[in-house]
Amino acid sequence: MFTERLQILVTPEQRRRWELEAKRRGTSVAGLVRGAVDRELGSLDREDRASAIDAIRAMRGRFLPPHELDRLVEEERARAAVR
Repeated sequence: MFTERLQILVTPEQRRRWELEAKRRGTSVAGLVRGAVDRELGSLDREDRASAIDAIRAMRGRFLPPHELDRLVEEERARAAVR
């Protein structure tokens, strides 16, 4: 259920493109915008987030901190550049 209103300003060209795409898909401009927001920002509900947390907690194995992952990626890039 949609309860929040959001107003945005777009160029005439952007509006024309939104309206053409909505017509092509048989939906509303608002529906397209909501879908774009969900794709850009994610659309996980509380149950999905709880499931993700449970899955992460159940993981076993060796996990590296971000700085170590960055170091490994840089090493691989350097090796690839030499080849």
